Amino acid sequence: MADLSIDFVGMHFPNPLMLASAPPTRTAEMIKRAFDAGWGGAVTKSIALNPAEDLQPRLQPLRHRKRNIGMENVELTTQLTVEDWQREIADVKAVYPDRPLWASIMDEPVEENWQRLAEAMQEAGADALELNVSCPHGMPSKGMGAFIGQNAELTGQVVSWVKKVSKVPVVVKLTPNVTDISFVAQAAKDNGADALCTINTVLGLIGVDLDTLTPVPSVGGVSTYGGYSGPGIKPIALSCVAQIAKATGLPVSGLGGLNTWQDVVEFMAVGASTVQVCTAVMWKGYRIIEKLLPGLEKYLDSKGFTHLNPIIGAALPKIVEFPQMPLAPRARASVDDTCNGCLLCVTACSDGGFQAITGLKGEIVTIDGDKCDGCGLCAMVCPLDSITMVPR
Repeated sequence: MADLSIDFVGMHFPNPLMLASAPPTRTAEMIKRAFDAGWGGAVTKSIALNPAEDLQPRLQPLRHRKRNIGMENVELTTQLTVEDWQREIADVKAVYPDRPLWASIMDEPVEENWQRLAEAMQEAGADALELNVSCPHGMPSKGMGAFIGQNAELTGQVVSWVKKVSKVPVVVKLTPNVTDISFVAQAAKDNGADALCTINTVLGLIGVDLDTLTPVPSVGGVSTYGGYSGPGIKPIALSCVAQIAKATGLPVSGLGGLNTWQDVVEFMAVGASTVQVCTAVMWKGYRIIEKLLPGLEKYLDSKGFTHLNPIIGAALPKIVEFPQMPLAPRARASVDDTCNGCLLCVTACSDGGFQAITGLKGEIVTIDGDKCDGCGLCAMVCPLDSITMVPR
């Protein structure tokens, strides 16, 4: 059976799956239960010098056909003090001395504040410091979170301050809410970052209550912009992980929308050495690890890999800038006899494509190869996968 262990900036993980800095890592007791379940590492809830008071309620789902497909949160930092977290970290490390535990820290761009947090957490036994310069809601109005991470110069300053006192690796958690994440990532690297982490949540407004015309989640009749997470942000996260991995060459811990073992493989293929999970754990619990690890092991075995290294970054050389994309080979759509004549492809091609598909209800459709432009829309909407793209 394949070996799932991984080394990340000097830390040895029994497997690459970590709990992200979020409600599932709110206390030592919760982190220990996660480690009991088999998680390879964890990042504490973000710690600031002044604990925040949270809104109630502060979570709102995005649903499709009664299924949760995304979530917005307006939650802030931990409600525990720095001294509380020193005890919590020491507690976890006493029970799991060999399981990597990172302390997520955040504050205003004040040198002594970041250094005080860094020194306190590493003295308590934290294996690494994750700098939260990426929270998109609540904290930016205080000069924290994405207020820093959206400014490459400020990001570099904070990294340099922490590096002056750090005795453990410094991991910088970057925000996707920027024009060019590579630019910020490079600033972090130039100022001594040992590794990078991305993405934090995407700034969003999840919806509006149609009865009251009030944005949700509603607190006292008003709402605000929050952090959107869940499967819907995975494409954004993959893009950001790939960009910073290619731009800096630093080790990357990837997160954003992970839900299955297949997601884990994809994140590692675009450059992540470890991956972090939050929303899926909040919805399904720590025990999802019992599906993620066996799935990852079976995948490695099926590929003939004895460890994870062949996956990490394997897709990066195949990601190019648009002008480098080849105009050949050409493709067209082809339909097989599993088609049930639902005509979804006919409508899609007629109103969103090239009017290349015709047919009658209940009969196999006909595709005009001369009209087909090879866009792939018909294959996307086909519920039976009866349409595939083939060489022209």
